[in-house]
Amino acid sequence: MDDVLFEEIEPGIVLLTLNRPERRNALSSQLLAALHASVDRIAGDPAIRVVILTGGGAGFCSGADMKSDGDMTGTGGTPMGDLLSRVQGSVTRTFAAQEMMASLFERVHRLRQPVIAAVHGAAVGGGFAFALACDIRFAALDAQFGAVFIKRGVSACDMGTSYLLPRLVGASRAAELMLTGRTFGADEARAMGLVLDVTPDVVGRALETARLIAANGPLAVWMTKETMWQTIDAPSFRHALDMENRTQVMCTATGELTEAFAAFREGRAARWQPL
Repeated sequence: MDDVLFEEIEPGIVLLTLNRPERRNALSSQLLAALHASVDRIAGDPAIRVVILTGGGAGFCSGADMKSDGDMTGTGGTPMGDLLSRVQGSVTRTFAAQEMMASLFERVHRLRQPVIAAVHGAAVGGGFAFALACDIRFAALDAQFGAVFIKRGVSACDMGTSYLLPRLVGASRAAELMLTGRTFGADEARAMGLVLDVTPDVVGRALETARLIAANGPLAVWMTKETMWQTIDAPSFRHALDMENRTQVMCTATGELTEAFAAFREGRAARWQPL
């Protein structure tokens, strides 16, 4: 059974499904390797415009697999639960495991294609960080979120959570969630702005937004995503404006603007060219 299901559900829109339902899609070394391969495939295919990320079975992702048969370095040997619980273990091996997990979330966040998380069931620990790495999040009625690392005796600052969560919900709310490690439901996630909508059909809701995104020019979408996330870290308003100005000038030279005006004048949908 494939650990990740890769399906083009509509032209340009890919549904990526974590497929370890028996373990609530916990992150094993095999699943991480399959996700890295999926990211490679997406990054290398300009025809893919939007990605929807979800979990198979009863949950989105329950975090690191503490009962995995192999270690997270992919080299075999120490089971993951033992690897992560033994402070006196090999620092090199532990760091390799940490880097394999964390680098995946960075790669997802840096994809030129927007990534929409369709969360149902548990999205905790690494699963919570995975949802944070996406650009947009929708939640099913049964969704549960939580930065639960601190409950396991380690820092809640893990896998990008300390960077992304304060930017999404504010520093004070992020501090409360990370210091308590409590889990919370879909309605609270919507109230704090972590998810945009709560719906019985979370993949269908994500698909609605994916279609709206895919109707826009490929370069315009890419540059909007990249510039928005970079200007969040801009040291000043002036720096943000400079980045926006350079991006706009570059975009006007590609032909997408010409096609957009032609489509408007002719009363038709724009015919975008792949990047």
